[in-house]
Amino acid sequence: MTEAWQQQLKDAITSPLELAERFGLDPLPLAAVTERYPLRITPHIAELIKAPGDPIWRQFIPDIRELDDFGLTDPLAEEHLSPVPGVVHRYPDRVLFLVSGSCASYCRFCTRKRKVGCRNSAPSFRDLRDGIDYIAAHRQIRDVLFSGGDPLLLPDKVLGDLLNRVHQIPHVEIIRIGSRVPATLPQRITPQLCKLLQGFSPLFINTHFNHPRELTPQAEAACNQLADHGIALGNQTVLLRGINDDAALLQTLFFRLLKLRVRPYYLHQMDLVRGGEHFRTPLESGLELMQGLRGPVSGMAIPQFVVDLPGGKGKVPLLPEALLPQGASTQIRSATGEMVDYPPPASP
Repeated sequence: MTEAWQQQLKDAITSPLELAERFGLDPLPLAAVTERYPLRITPHIAELIKAPGDPIWRQFIPDIRELDDFGLTDPLAEEHLSPVPGVVHRYPDRVLFLVSGSCASYCRFCTRKRKVGCRNSAPSFRDLRDGIDYIAAHRQIRDVLFSGGDPLLLPDKVLGDLLNRVHQIPHVEIIRIGSRVPATLPQRITPQLCKLLQGFSPLFINTHFNHPRELTPQAEAACNQLADHGIALGNQTVLLRGINDDAALLQTLFFRLLKLRVRPYYLHQMDLVRGGEHFRTPLESGLELMQGLRGPVSGMAIPQFVVDLPGGKGKVPLLPEALLPQGASTQIRSATGEMVDYPPPASP
C-alpha cells in the first residue's frame, strides 16, 4: 500500500509545463532552468505558496537567474575532499556520507545543485559500500553525518541497514542526519521511522526551516514526534535575501523552533553556489541581524552565524563584534588559521 509520503512524491510537480499551468507562468524560461537543474515541489510545499514572489515561491520556483555564471559550481570543494565517491572528509574526526541523490523538493539555492536530483546522482550500492569501508578504515572518524540529497527519502529498510552498518563501526560515536523533510514532506515522519531511528542513539537530526510559514501543523507534528522518540533536533537556516533577512521574522522562526524542541543551530551565510547571487546577502547584513537578535531573544534560540569558506577552508562562526564598514573588503581566518578573502576575487 502506498503511504502518504510516497503519494506526495508521486503527486509532486516535476515538469515545467505542469508548474506553468498551475501558476500561470511562461514555461520557456522554466524549461531552460530545469534542463540544467531539476524541479520537484511536493503538494505540501505548493499549497504554502500564496502569491508569486512570496518567501516559499522564491525558495522553490525556478528562476532564470539560476543560469547566471557568477559563483562556484562546487563552492565547498567537496569533490576535491572526497577520498571515495559519497564521502566528504573535510575535518579530521567527522565525515559527510552522501547516501541519497534526491530531495522531496529542490531548493533553488542548494549548495549541491550541481548534482542533487540530476541524472545518475543516486549513489550506487558500490559507492555506499566503499563509503562504509572508508569510515571503518579510518579510526579518527567518530562522527558521521548522513546527507545527500535527503537521507530520509530512503525506504526504512535501506536507511536502517545503512545506519546499522555505520553504528556497528566501533570508533563511530555519533550519527547525524541532515534532512529537510520535516519542512517539505512531513508525512515522511511516521511512527515506524521514528521507532527505527530511536534504535541508533545517540542520533541527531538537523532540520532546515527558513521561514515561519514552513512551520505548518504537519511540520510541527513531525518535529514533536521525532523529539518524543528521543531524537535530538537542531535546525540550520540559510540567510536568503528577501526571504528571511529580517530580525523580527528570524526571532519568530527561532523561538517557535525552540518551543518544538528544535534547537536553532546555524544561520548560514549562503554559499557561493553558481546561479545563486540573487539570494545572497552581504556579510554585514547577517552580522547586523545577529546583533538585532541579542536581548529580544533567549540565548537558547539564537544560532551561530557561520560562513562556510569557499575552497573547503571550513565553517567559521562570526560575531556581531565583527561588523564591517560598508563596502570594506573582508578577510576571514579559516579553521586552519589561514586568512581567506570573502568573497574570493572574481576569476579572470
